[in-house]
Amino acid sequence: MDHSTRAAQFIRNEARVHWHDQALWYVRVKRDKMAQSVPEWENLREIAAQIKAHTMSRLPDYLEMFEENATRLGAKVHWAVDAREHNETVYQILKNHGVQRVVKSKSMLTEECHLNPFLEARGIEVVDTDLGERIVQLAQEPPSHIVLPAIHKKKEEIGELFHRYLHTEKGASDPTYLTESARGHLREKFLKADAGITGVNFAIAETGGLVICTNEGNADMGTSLPPLHIACMGFEKLIPRARDLGVFLRLLARSATGQPITTYSAHFHGPRPGGELHIVIVDNGRSQILQKPEFRRTLSCIRCGACMNTCPVYRRSGGHSYDSVVPGPIGSILSPAQDPQRYYSLPFASSLCGSCTDVCPVKIDLHHQLLAWRKELVLQGLIPFSKRLTMKVVGWVFQNTWAYEGTGRLVRWIVPKLPRSVLYNRWNVWGKQRELPPFPKESFREMYRKRKVQGSEARNRK
Repeated sequence: MDHSTRAAQFIRNEARVHWHDQALWYVRVKRDKMAQSVPEWENLREIAAQIKAHTMSRLPDYLEMFEENATRLGAKVHWAVDAREHNETVYQILKNHGVQRVVKSKSMLTEECHLNPFLEARGIEVVDTDLGERIVQLAQEPPSHIVLPAIHKKKEEIGELFHRYLHTEKGASDPTYLTESARGHLREKFLKADAGITGVNFAIAETGGLVICTNEGNADMGTSLPPLHIACMGFEKLIPRARDLGVFLRLLARSATGQPITTYSAHFHGPRPGGELHIVIVDNGRSQILQKPEFRRTLSCIRCGACMNTCPVYRRSGGHSYDSVVPGPIGSILSPAQDPQRYYSLPFASSLCGSCTDVCPVKIDLHHQLLAWRKELVLQGLIPFSKRLTMKVVGWVFQNTWAYEGTGRLVRWIVPKLPRSVLYNRWNVWGKQRELPPFPKESFREMYRKRKVQGSEARNRK
């Protein structure tokens, strides 16, 4: 099922679409206010982009430096080529420690690797401890947003979910009551957990340390109580120096949720006393992106979700319509890089308005890359025949002035005479949600010629 089919299912509920759109736009407006309150905002974006570009240009050196320093601090560093190896590595660590219960803070990498079902199939209980993640886990759904995973759900739906699984009062929808209930439920899970798994926001090569940002403190709880901490990170999370961290921390929370800083920014330098820290560094297709200079900037993403909050397509079609772990504009260039056959339609699910590029805190040229991916997918022969044929015909018409003028004249004459059933049939996909504009009697070129002649005649009469 492609993006347009899934989006069509989402937009059947017009009230939900409107609410989803407004909720995300509210976050976008908060982001703008926060960005405007920092005079050096554009400088921060430029510095962040340069740090990321430099890191990617010397990635092997910085990865070795990070491993050496993290090991010196007492952490054990593992390498995983793909999702399967990542999951096997995590499972073996848990198995060696006899772990039965795991608490996990938000990690898009573990979502990408489908770690939860992998561990659950082997008898290990995995509880997501971020509130939004726990809601979609109970609903047996994937996150629909990388920062706001349950943004597609209304409080009444969450109340019904909690009543079924957490035995809260039926019909309850008060956010404070529901949050308190979830807090009590998760506290029991924290106390009984044998291990904590986290993602990583930033890994610092110079120190070998990790930084994990949350608004709920769940990563801190999940790593403070159990003796075993496993941190899973894609290699793009690396930054060179500790002093670079301030640049990204100032950009991340403001871009993500319009906050001046994330509530908790936890720093880990080696395992806690008496505990173990394992760091699993994952490739899973990132090397392929790194080898393509035109798409390398994709790896600069710090997963703030700002491009989703501003994207008119994402806001109105919902995250699940992308069928991708990372939806929205950034997902539409990450996903085809990893599996072009499956995600070929995503770069076309964009208006190319450039709003995503404008808000990106690390200046990824998202709409240019979406356009570049369209070309790449055409060259790979992954575009449906009907679309390729249509584009060839339109391209030929646009390249020949006589054909362009003749086609325009024919369309302006015949379309207004056609019955509606002919114009808006199932073959006209464009017309399913749009009305054709009134057709002018003359083209712009004809009007220009006519007015030019009239102007010339008027000047001669003078």
